[in-house]
Amino acid sequence: MEIERKYLIDLESVPFDYKSYPAKVIEQGYLSTDPVVRVRKSNDKYILTYKGKGEIEREEYNLPLTKEAYEHLVKKSDGRIIKKIRYNIPYKEKYLIELDVFLGDLEPLVVAEVEFESRQEADTFVPPDWFGEDVSTDNRYKNSYLSQK
Repeated sequence: MEIERKYLIDLESVPFDYKSYPAKVIEQGYLSTDPVVRVRKSNDKYILTYKGKGEIEREEYNLPLTKEAYEHLVKKSDGRIIKKIRYNIPYKEKYLIELDVFLGDLEPLVVAEVEFESRQEADTFVPPDWFGEDVSTDNRYKNSYLSQK
C-alpha cells in the first residue's frame, strides 16, 4: 500500500541547496493509465509497477525488470515518456521528501511527495513552510495523467 501526499514546489522558495542531496535520474512510461501500469528506469534500476485506484492511499506493486525488458516495454508506452530528477531530502528524522524536478516539456513543474505509514499520519502531516499547494487529490498532478497531456 502506498500512502502519500503531493505538493507543488517553487524552487525559489526552497531555503537550502536541494541539489546537494542524493538524486536519481528517472525516466518512465505508461503502458496503461487505467489501471496504472508503468515501466521506470531509475539510474541503473528497472522496474514494472502496477498502481490501483485511489488518491492519497492506493495499492502499489513493484517488480524488477532487466534493462532489455525495460527498453522493449518503454517503446510501447502510451503518451510521453516522463523524465525527471528526484532529490531525496530527509525531513524531521522520520520522513523523506522526494523532490521531483521535471525535465523536457514538463518544465518548470516541481512536485514534492512524502510517504506515510498510515492514513492518519498522512492526514495530520504538517508540511514545511516552503511547500506550496497540496495537490494530493488533484489527478492532474499524477504522473500517469501528465504522461497523457
